[in-house]
Amino acid sequence: MNYLPLGQSDLIVSEISMGCMSLGDDPNQNASLLRHAFDNGITLFDTADLYDQGQNERMVGQAFAGMRQQVILATKVGNRWRPDGSGWDWNPTKAYILQAVEESLKRLQTDYIDLYQLHGGTLDDPIDETIEAFEQLKREGKIREYGISSIRPNVIREWIARSNIVSVMMQYSLLDRRPEETSLDLLHEHKVSVLARGSLAKGLLANKPAKSYLNYTTDEVRQAADAIKAASTTAASTAAVSTVAVSTNRSPVATAIRYVLHHPAVASAVVGVRTQEQLTDVVLSQTSLALTEQEWQQLANALPANQYDQHR
Repeated sequence: MNYLPLGQSDLIVSEISMGCMSLGDDPNQNASLLRHAFDNGITLFDTADLYDQGQNERMVGQAFAGMRQQVILATKVGNRWRPDGSGWDWNPTKAYILQAVEESLKRLQTDYIDLYQLHGGTLDDPIDETIEAFEQLKREGKIREYGISSIRPNVIREWIARSNIVSVMMQYSLLDRRPEETSLDLLHEHKVSVLARGSLAKGLLANKPAKSYLNYTTDEVRQAADAIKAASTTAASTAAVSTVAVSTNRSPVATAIRYVLHHPAVASAVVGVRTQEQLTDVVLSQTSLALTEQEWQQLANALPANQYDQHR
C-alpha cells in the first residue's frame, strides 16, 4: 500500500481507503470488516453524521476503540436530521457545526477528528462563517484538518480561495470524468488533495449488469466496463513476463481504482465496502500494476468525457 499526505498537512493516508456508508447493520460483522481492512494496510476510514442517523459513526468508533491513534478518521457535517427523523435539512452555520462536532466525537469515541468535512456546500452558504467554525475547532484541538465534500466547481473555487482546506472529496470514475475538466488540475495546483469516491460507479465497472449512469446510456456503460476488462487482461499478460514484484492479476476493480489514482491530485480512492468478498477485491488492488500513460489514455478514449452542466 502506498501512503500519501493530504494536501500540505501531516495527515498521511492510504491510497485506497474505506467508505463506511456501505456498512450493514451488524456491528460485530462491521467491526470485523473494518479491522480486516486496517490489517491489510487501509488507514483512512470515512463516515458522516448523516449516515444511519449517527449509527454509522458509532459503529466505526466501536471498531477502533483502543487503537485510535493508528487510524485516520474522517467524518462530515452540515446535514441536520429533523427531530421526527423524517429527513434532514442543510445547516452549514457555525453554531450548528460547533454543536454537531461534540456529538460526532462521542459517537466515534474520540477526543479529536482527523479530517472534518463539510458535507456539501453552495454559494449561498455563509462560507466565511463555516470556515470560522472549522478554524476554531482546529485551534481547540477537536479536529486536525478540514475539507469539503463537493462536486461543484464554483464551490470548490471559493473554498480554495478563502480557506485552508486540505482535501476535497468528489465523485470520480471512468463513468464520471467531470472533475478532469478543471477541478483536478486546479486542486493539484493549490496543493489540495482529492479523495475520490465512486471509482467503481456503483459496481458498473466491476461486473454489475450494465444500466444507464449519469448521461451515459446502457450501451455506453457496457462499453466502459469492457474497456476496463480489456485493460485488466492486458495488465495480466504484461506482468506475467515482468520482474516487477506486483500482482499479475489486475482485476476490473483494481483497474477502475487505478484509473482515478492516476491523476497526481488524487491522494486516495474511497471505496465503499459491505462484504468480505468486496474487501478482498479492494485489498488486492493495492498490489496491482499502476496504469501506464498509454493505458490510462486508452481507457479515457473509451467514451467521450462528460462535463458539469451546472455549478460551473
